[in-house]
Amino acid sequence: MALLDTLPPTGLSGGALFQPVVDLDSGSVVAVETHVGPSYADPGPVDAAQEDIRRAVDGARALASHSALLPMQIMVRAETVALGRAVLTVLHQGLYDAGRRPQEVIICVTGGFAPAQRAALAAGVQDLRHAGYLVAFGGLGTTHAPLDLLVEGTPYLVKLDPELARKAISDQRRSALVEALVTLAHRVGTHVLAPGIDSEDQLKKLRGLGVRLVQGPLLTPPDWRPGQRVPIPVPVSRDEPPTGSIDLGPRVSEFTLPAMTMPDTVTAGAVLDALSEEQGTTSIVLVDGQQRPRHTVDRARFLLALSGAYGHALHSTKPASRLADPPRIVPKTVPAIAALRAAGRDEERVYDDLVVTDEIGRCLGIVRVSDLIRNMSP
Repeated sequence: MALLDTLPPTGLSGGALFQPVVDLDSGSVVAVETHVGPSYADPGPVDAAQEDIRRAVDGARALASHSALLPMQIMVRAETVALGRAVLTVLHQGLYDAGRRPQEVIICVTGGFAPAQRAALAAGVQDLRHAGYLVAFGGLGTTHAPLDLLVEGTPYLVKLDPELARKAISDQRRSALVEALVTLAHRVGTHVLAPGIDSEDQLKKLRGLGVRLVQGPLLTPPDWRPGQRVPIPVPVSRDEPPTGSIDLGPRVSEFTLPAMTMPDTVTAGAVLDALSEEQGTTSIVLVDGQQRPRHTVDRARFLLALSGAYGHALHSTKPASRLADPPRIVPKTVPAIAALRAAGRDEERVYDDLVVTDEIGRCLGIVRVSDLIRNMSP
């Protein structure tokens, strides 16, 4: 019997909570983390790997019920990832059956692990990346996660330990640790996410230390649902970087945000529904079956085309690619300044989002040109 068939009944009856991942620079929601309660199956010993898979799959189903197309973030224990392909295949199949493709899922590897599991964990992380998932590491700063694993695992983002992020407000040593972790993450080309934000002082402090992605009760109530606005309660800005050092500048990966993707065969009507649901989305990347970008739909031009006389009637049932543009692709290793210069060569699309790809051409996310201009200008 397949492992997926042995999972306990769905835990959706236990309730699903959604927590947005907010980009402080744009004020938009760039991903949704799902939390699913325990199953109401008969009590007894619980297999940790099965429970991880059940929560992930039930979270995907719950998110699908809200027609949310933003990338989904799920938590999976390091021990589960270390079990290898047999278990990860079950996870992949369950997410696929729930309507989630790999490039639409951020798998956050959480918890500590025994040193003897390191090789198996590294292999599991590589398998997830090769399948197209965006991989993150959680609990940074407290869990047993060797820092060189950030290089070997090439995570998309790292998630700070909530308690570390909270105490960084008043504890100078913890503040220095957060700043050092942010600097390290940026140097290896990954994002930093700070969870558990519950005060305005904490929000301003962490942004000043270089944290751009946040989540927590300050930003959203417990009953928040995908599609709802997330107001930023106070203006926040990044501290000026130190001067006097010689630096070739950040790579474009430092500015990469999760992309909203749809199949390249999708209709214009479906794209319109997605843009109406997520007001902060500036573009949608249309990808093929191998997750390679084929077209980009610019929000402003697309809505303008459909708002004209008979626009909806003419286009809604036709392929969205008719109203899309060729993707402006940049590899993840390209320096940000080079990406900015490349964006400026096309006068008609200067401010269109750039599409960041991995080493085999799959979509990793988007970069907003306005971010590059703001951060690269002297």
